[in-house]
Order: sequence, then C-alpha cells, then structure tokens
Amino acid sequence: MGERRMLIMPKELVKKIDDNRGDMTQAEFIDFLIDDQLKEEIKEQKYATKEEIHSFEQDMKKLLKNFLDFFVSYGLELGKESPKTEFEELTSKLQELEGDLGSEDKSKEATIKWK
Repeated sequence: MGERRMLIMPKELVKKIDDNRGDMTQAEFIDFLIDDQLKEEIKEQKYATKEEIHSFEQDMKKLLKNFLDFFVSYGLELGKESPKTEFEELTSKLQELEGDLGSEDKSKEATIKWK
C-alpha cells in the first residue's frame, strides 16, 4: 500500500462504518463500498421496455381475438340461437380487433360486455 492520508469524517459516520464493517479495517470497508458503487457491470433489467409492452399488447389482442372466435364458433356449433344484435356486436368487435392488429394505432381498446 502506498502513501497514507487522513480523512476527517463525522463521528456518526465513523460509528456507522465500525458497526457494519465486520472483520475488515475501516480502509478496506470504505474501499469495498467505493469499488461496489463504481462497478460498470450492467445491472439486471427489472422493467419492461416500450417494445416489450407493445409486443405484449399485440399478443393480448391476438389472444382476445382467438378467444372471441372460439366462443362465437362454439355458440354456432351448439346451435344456440343468440340474438342477431349480439352476434353482430361480437362480429364488429372482432373486425375492430383485427384492424387494430394491423395498424400501429394504440389509442383503441377492445371492450366486451358479457350478458
């Protein structure tokens, strides 16, 4: 170790260092803390990016469309006669979702009312 210098610190800070340094000397502990803060490693990403959110939104729209397709076709397979207005409403929602999948317009949201 090279030349030594003196560092004047508040009493409370020295006590905090002493309470947390374990078997290290004060100098080793401060050096460890500085090295840890200055590491240039990229931390693990904890948040979704804008592209990931957009991709998730598109996947959810596709899933919702498939879900609606299934229930509409399932209702038709069973022969249940649903009111014409309800069927037209579902069809329009499906077409709107299909249009949203092709466009980049993010302002539209699909809402479905179950009766």
